[in-house]
Amino acid sequence: MSDDTFRSVEIERTSVGRYVARNARGGEFAMGTGEDATFTPVELLLAALGGCTAVDVDHVTSRRAEPTRFAVTVSGDKIRDPEAGNRMENLTVTFAVTFPDGADGDRAREVLPRSLRQSHDRLCTVSRTVELGTPVSIVEATATPD
Repeated sequence: MSDDTFRSVEIERTSVGRYVARNARGGEFAMGTGEDATFTPVELLLAALGGCTAVDVDHVTSRRAEPTRFAVTVSGDKIRDPEAGNRMENLTVTFAVTFPDGADGDRAREVLPRSLRQSHDRLCTVSRTVELGTPVSIVEATATPD
């Protein structure tokens, strides 16, 4: 594995049920349990699914024409399964994209279905990881006193 393949974020607890996630570039956002306006981890998973494909599709289509509307809705059902564990099912990513009239808009509309398929089938790291079912390892750290 080369250095350009490694990704990580750090999550710091700020209070009970509230956390701040930070990336190596200095970006940060708050997340929590859903008791306030902060995103929950499940909502962040949905945002990551939609955002990953949105970036792929936007990159291809906007070369042809600037969209007049570009919206993505991601939904699913949270399943509480005592045997197999909690998980999301019926994940759906829905795009609502509009391009202007004219030749450039026609070209953008023409590549939209193919760019959606390519993102889903091979480009979007997030959806490919979810669909392939990549294992997650939890590493226990030793709790030490201050």
